[in-house]
Amino acid sequence: SQVLDTKDVQVSKVTVNGQDAKFAFGEKHSFKGTPLEITFPNELRRGQEAIVEISFETSPQSSALQWFTPEQTSGKKHPFLFSQCQVELI
Repeated sequence: SQVLDTKDVQVSKVTVNGQDAKFAFGEKHSFKGTPLEITFPNELRRGQEAIVEISFETSPQSSALQWFTPEQTSGKKHPFLFSQCQVELI
């Protein structure tokens, strides 16, 4: 399995290498967000690559997420999402 950080997003589907994967949110933390645990449908071999696709929706509360329209990207064909979240040492 793999655990990712999330904050204020709604996940509708996760696939790993094209196969549906189970996923669940952990306990929400006030400023750290909510962990998203993805359970891979098949065990991976050491060194094997995995393509993880997550279908999700953002909201105005989804902090640090920004979108480029297709026209704003170099290829001008697809929108682009990026995050400005950074690891902070406390």
